[in-house]
Amino acid sequence: MGVLLGPGLMVMLADTDAGSLITAAQSGARYGYQLILAQIVLIPVLYLVQEITARLGLLTGRGHGALIRRTFGARWALLSAGTLFLACLGALVTEFAGLAGIGAMVGVPRLVSITVPAMALAALILLGRYRRIETVGIAIGALELLFIPAALLARPAPSALWGGLTHPVQANSQFLMLLAANVGAVIMPWMVFYQQEAIIDKDDHDKDLRTVLRSARWNTALGAVATQAVMIAVLVAVAATIGTTRPGANLESIGQIAAALTPFLGQRSAAVLFGLGMLGAATVAALVVSLAGAWGMAEVLDLRHSLNDSPRQAKGFYALALAAILAGALVALLAPNLVALSLDVEVMNAILLPVVLGFLLLLERRALPGEYRMRGARQVTTYALTGLVIVLGLTTAVEALLP
Repeated sequence: MGVLLGPGLMVMLADTDAGSLITAAQSGARYGYQLILAQIVLIPVLYLVQEITARLGLLTGRGHGALIRRTFGARWALLSAGTLFLACLGALVTEFAGLAGIGAMVGVPRLVSITVPAMALAALILLGRYRRIETVGIAIGALELLFIPAALLARPAPSALWGGLTHPVQANSQFLMLLAANVGAVIMPWMVFYQQEAIIDKDDHDKDLRTVLRSARWNTALGAVATQAVMIAVLVAVAATIGTTRPGANLESIGQIAAALTPFLGQRSAAVLFGLGMLGAATVAALVVSLAGAWGMAEVLDLRHSLNDSPRQAKGFYALALAAILAGALVALLAPNLVALSLDVEVMNAILLPVVLGFLLLLERRALPGEYRMRGARQVTTYALTGLVIVLGLTTAVEALLP
């Protein structure tokens, strides 16, 4: 079991965050089961990209920001980490907006549903120790699996499901836009920074390198399957209910999705399964995002940045993580339109994809020993898939920015 638990699983659970789940729900409401195949195809994309980060962390012993600085210089590293930190702040706003939506479902004021999780996350980070944080994060993120019984309770029609799988494309701009949004939401910039540093902080250096690398690959693969299974479950639950009775419905918030599902799943099932699933998704994502932003900036600024150091030993790193949580919570509390703000965050992530994935592939070629670099069909496949993610991610950004 220890082989399957690790940074790869945790970062993948965080990948299925509030914004991603809203995208999956919208896909099911508008186009039924047609976008399921896209979710399946994205599994190897997730694995291939995050597996590179695992190799870079294990074989160089450096985090992503530190490795960029060593390989390309301080200016490029500062540009990369600075834009990452801004993206992390935006992502935190999205996660806190998701938590606010869950609170609204059960009548909890926004002030409480945002400040209580923010304080709990800050306390967990200040307690330190990487292994403790990973254990808690994976346990909370596992709540996302509750979306799977929710999909089963929705009773999708097998014939309609099969029809969606066998006819996965529509030739219209709205469908392609939503397809691009699903693809663009797969690789978040903060995922790369988090996994590369976390695999170092986990401190498995007393073990054989090949054993640790094999473990990292297994938990990354498990995470890629799990996160896409959750996306498919949300898509199916909405397609089988709202997509059948109100096809084309526009669902843009957690509250709207939960309210629309309640008549089909029942008040208790909708609140428990959907509410707890979203709570797990938003909380683990907020934890991972805040740490990723702090790690990236601390690496570039050459500050101590291990979770195994105390707050007194790594003041700058902990201050960055807490500042990110505080800023994200404050914006979510004060922003009048959280849905519009979440869209802006997704656009920013899409714009950053060429920078993040470009650096990742360059580092794979320049920073790794020759025997650990990609070759042949694997290299061609990885380049092609990451190129597709970049193109579709930028397509999402352009479409969203156009009036």
